[in-house]
Amino acid sequence: MLTLSTGRRYTECDGTTRRNFLQAGALGGVGLTLADLLAARTQAAETGQPVKSTSVVWLWLGGGPTHIETFDPKMTAPSEYRSVTGETLTNVPGLTIGGHFNETSQVADKMAFVRSFAHTNSGHGGGTHYVMTGYDNRNVDNGGLPTRPSIGSITSKVRGSNHPQNGMPTYVRLGNIGADGPAFLGPAYAPFDPNGQARRNMNLETKYDRFDDRRELLSSLDRFQRESDTRGVMNGLDAFEQQAFHMLLGKSSDAFNVDKEDESTRKRYGKDPLAQQMLVARRLVEAGCGFVTINYGGWDMHGTIEQSLKRRVPALDHAIASFVTDIAARGLTEDVLLVISGEFGRTPRINRNGGRDHWAPLSTLALSGGSFQMGQVVGDSMSKADVPKTSPIRPQDLMATVFHHLGLDPKTQFVNQGGRPVYMLEQGQVISELV
Repeated sequence: MLTLSTGRRYTECDGTTRRNFLQAGALGGVGLTLADLLAARTQAAETGQPVKSTSVVWLWLGGGPTHIETFDPKMTAPSEYRSVTGETLTNVPGLTIGGHFNETSQVADKMAFVRSFAHTNSGHGGGTHYVMTGYDNRNVDNGGLPTRPSIGSITSKVRGSNHPQNGMPTYVRLGNIGADGPAFLGPAYAPFDPNGQARRNMNLETKYDRFDDRRELLSSLDRFQRESDTRGVMNGLDAFEQQAFHMLLGKSSDAFNVDKEDESTRKRYGKDPLAQQMLVARRLVEAGCGFVTINYGGWDMHGTIEQSLKRRVPALDHAIASFVTDIAARGLTEDVLLVISGEFGRTPRINRNGGRDHWAPLSTLALSGGSFQMGQVVGDSMSKADVPKTSPIRPQDLMATVFHHLGLDPKTQFVNQGGRPVYMLEQGQVISELV
């Protein structure tokens, strides 16, 4: 720990303080733990892993989307199994997807639809933990806490919590998912939540003369005992101070503001909240963010699924098509990987309430971008869309695919809560290598 002349003590990795480091009066009150922030920032150097400029946008369909009415309509199956919304022809010959996906069908050549994604946990919490982390945890549905870090938090740990040039958070959450946090990695690697106090602080709703006070404080900290035993830490603060003020006064905070986008692009995305979030996500990754999660819930359709899908799909359809088209137009296809998934699929047979229930043995998964071959179907399901017909693709395979895209070492290890080094990924293979 460091003890300053103010008497305040600085602990290691105060996640709450770090995530709200832009608070209007925090620096003035010596509330910013600069040493902690610096430690989080330099973590990438400690891992020794090179950092790629690639990014992931994960669109999470919370509640468990039906795989049949989304990307595997199975119109040759008996009526009680096939898609209740029919199917839509795509711009890829011979490929159809679920009804109401009219816009997505026209960008199918820029997407890959996985029809053999499966795992073994049909609980909302447990299934989410499985897909988000690559590991099963059945205690989550009984009030237990996540035991493994999410892929986003692993990315933050490896790359460092913020972009080294502009301070952009490495991992941003646009809507809570669950099991999307750092677990034993610690709160310093939790997702940055722009809907929280930290985002409001970025609006800089304070007089500019307050920044002079904060600069003076930082200057005092910089001069603090440079020749003391803390010299190694203090000598590193100069660059981080610049990053912090770059975040405050520079352009990185603009990425969260869609009003900064050109009018034609805003018009193409439209005003629907999901499309707006996808536009924010595109702006974030273009500005250097490594991992963005978006939660579009409402897919737990145990009854009247046909009516529910009519309400839920159009916004999703438009958001996907807008994002995929935009990424391609900007030449970012190889740099940005879009992942679309939920915690599990739905039962293949329609129930007595006209809905589908929880079903982990087969799930929906779609990808766009990265180095993945687009315009294809990966894997196949049985005739009633109940289980994979081909070799199942598991959560760790999806995790390995994301690791590959982000340039994360598949042999990455971190110390768990028991003090033991554990692999973040153990069994997965990149999906393209399984095809």
